[in-house]
Amino acid sequence: MQWIKKTLALFQNLDFITLILILALSSYGTLMVYSATNGSIGYMDRKIIQVALGLGVIFVVANIKYTLIQRFALPFLLFTCFLLALTLVFGITSKGATRWLYIGIRFQPSELAKLAVPVYLSSYLGQQEGPMNWRRLIISGTAVAIPSVLVILQPDLGTTILVALSGLIVIFLAGLSWKLIILSVIALIVLAPLFWQYGMHDYQKIRVLTILNPEADPLGAGYHVNQSKIAIGSGGITGKGLLQGTQVQLNFLPEAHTDFIFSVLAEELGLTGVTFLFGLFFLLVLRMFWLATIATNKVAKLLCASQGFILSIYVVVNIGMVSGLLPVVGVPLPFVSYGGTSFVSLCITFGLVMGVYKQTKREKNSFKQTSTA
Repeated sequence: MQWIKKTLALFQNLDFITLILILALSSYGTLMVYSATNGSIGYMDRKIIQVALGLGVIFVVANIKYTLIQRFALPFLLFTCFLLALTLVFGITSKGATRWLYIGIRFQPSELAKLAVPVYLSSYLGQQEGPMNWRRLIISGTAVAIPSVLVILQPDLGTTILVALSGLIVIFLAGLSWKLIILSVIALIVLAPLFWQYGMHDYQKIRVLTILNPEADPLGAGYHVNQSKIAIGSGGITGKGLLQGTQVQLNFLPEAHTDFIFSVLAEELGLTGVTFLFGLFFLLVLRMFWLATIATNKVAKLLCASQGFILSIYVVVNIGMVSGLLPVVGVPLPFVSYGGTSFVSLCITFGLVMGVYKQTKREKNSFKQTSTA
């Protein structure tokens, strides 16, 4: 009976609201993956396995004290950088990019970078007192720059942008002065032409230019965006129905079950389905910000608030990309798109956030018991 009590204790103070929202988004994603792959049971089964594994990861991580995680934040970041460097040498090359490692299983280390950078910065900056100074800014900037450079060398522009933004958000939330923000913006403006000239591949430049006129090359660089816009625009209010979207079912829409799954959803479920999706994301982001307000220390506040902003950016970038408002940079839709590494990485992140809730509730309950005694 003792082990039953210990098992039930693991469920105490669990953030079930966040868990339900994640499960709802994941279930929605499973349904859309099934439809996007022309009713493929194989893809749906693998998505279900990803969800089950992810929920297990969330449960385990949520029961780890985030104070313990602070101790391993730097080693985890260094290990991630090591894996990224290893990928450049021994990685699997596909479609002109070397993004995958195979060590018994195939996984994408750059997805870990999107987790390791904000977790380390939340831990490091959350333990500092006083306003941001140059020393902290240099250390934080280095923690963002090294993994970002290793990812861009693969090359993977989309993930590089997300890794960099995830770190910059934490730095901003930690109290970056407006003077440093203005100086950083000026530096970015000055360096942008150099990055365009020497840091971007030709196909990446074409993707950026395609935004201005996707119809200029409708069968080439503009094909993905044009087909996606047709799918989104043809969904109407209620959509064409599951497995009835002509763009995906007739194979006009590439990468339908991964990066362009929002287009499938918009075509088959229409504005109604899109509104429901936005509602789930909005509630999840709102929940992250609420968790930041109840957290009892700066590390936890930074972790929760930054994840709220980061999730918002992921969603905006993906939808902007498939709508033709942003370049096609290969960013999946969180919890909805098919993809094992990205899904598990997200679950680790939200497991940490749920751990903040669990620890906060535990501290408050302990305080109440002490006060009563």
